[in-house]
Amino acid sequence: MSMESTAPFAELNHSGDGSSDGCCAPKLARIPAGWFVMGSDLGQDNEKPLHRVWTDEFELAVFQVTNADYNRFLRETLSTQPPFRRDPAFSHLEQAVVAVSWFDATRYCEWLSAVTKRRFRLPTEAEWERAARGNGARSDAEGAQFPWGDVPPQSLLGYADRCADYWKAGPEPVGRGEPNDYGLYNMCDNVHEWCGDWYSADYYSVSPERNPRGPETGDRRTSRGGSWRHHVKISRCATRSSIPPEFKYADYGFRVACDAQ
Repeated sequence: MSMESTAPFAELNHSGDGSSDGCCAPKLARIPAGWFVMGSDLGQDNEKPLHRVWTDEFELAVFQVTNADYNRFLRETLSTQPPFRRDPAFSHLEQAVVAVSWFDATRYCEWLSAVTKRRFRLPTEAEWERAARGNGARSDAEGAQFPWGDVPPQSLLGYADRCADYWKAGPEPVGRGEPNDYGLYNMCDNVHEWCGDWYSADYYSVSPERNPRGPETGDRRTSRGGSWRHHVKISRCATRSSIPPEFKYADYGFRVACDAQ
């Protein structure tokens, strides 16, 4: 299927105000307040120890920010375009925008806040993992490796097709695959998503129980989720990654969060 076709997205409305070009407030999913077990004892050392975390209620964008979403920001703020914008592998309007730095993503949130009169921001690591895990009230969701459970991603229906058709040279259009229990798409695949926190490998050993927001300072910002460039494209919910905030990688994008109202 050609990446130039927009037909599959005729019913995919990213914005909450009914606009067709992805402007204004994005479609949001409400994530209720509650406890969950954060981290994993099966992954890297930076995912340990397992610890209970409470997050207040918040809202998270159903989709990763797309090129169409980002275009209006670029027009209205006269900001510099990200690298690769003219590359056909990265220019489809419904693809997740990539090669944006942490600073770019933060500026987008500030612009969106001004436009919508709501406080948009990047999610914290804890919020992102809470949302990725889905409905923790389900007995099989607590501690599951992936949003759907513990079945490896290679066994999912359509995984091989997505790898063959979309994830060869760039990210796929958002909204492919199945949403998780909260209705969120691409939570563990497609592009790494910037989070608001500074990164520390041993942060979990000192993390507060309620609404952790990462260390006060650092050299790298955290990110979550899988990448189209990886051999295995879908990450576990607990997988952590980080890069310096000024870096602009072809598999780094973001989605926005919003305080509950």
